[in-house]
Amino acid sequence: MLGNGQMMDRLRAWLTEGQGELSGDRDTLQLAVAALLMEAAQVDGALGEQERAAVQRLLARKFGLSTETSRALAATGERQAERSTQLFGFTRTINERVPPERRVELIEMLWEVAYADGVLDPLEDAMLRQVGGLINVADPERGAARQRVLKRLGIAEDS
Repeated sequence: MLGNGQMMDRLRAWLTEGQGELSGDRDTLQLAVAALLMEAAQVDGALGEQERAAVQRLLARKFGLSTETSRALAATGERQAERSTQLFGFTRTINERVPPERRVELIEMLWEVAYADGVLDPLEDAMLRQVGGLINVADPERGAARQRVLKRLGIAEDS
């Protein structure tokens, strides 16, 4: 397992070279999650500081990363999301490396990003439905994840 410093070095090298892929299952999974979170953050056409901060916080919490490393991972994920025209590659990585019963955690993370600005945009909702389908999280599970996030964030259900 890489330490935060090693992960940071590899992220920097990957960013500056702009090619290749991070090696290692954990790095690839982290990058796929970061890219999906950044895609959710910008799907409505506006990537604000609230969304960016939510992505960084979620990455740090989920993967036990330092602030600096989660910031770099979010930036790398943002670049990947901008370069990609489809979600399939990212969701394929999730399907290969995350057991089905744990995939709802990603859906919760995506809901947190979608609600980071306090409002759910229809494009964000559509993306969450699409990702849920691609990673085999059924609508009832996706809806339950949404309810847990709304409760955790203290947002009224009709928002």
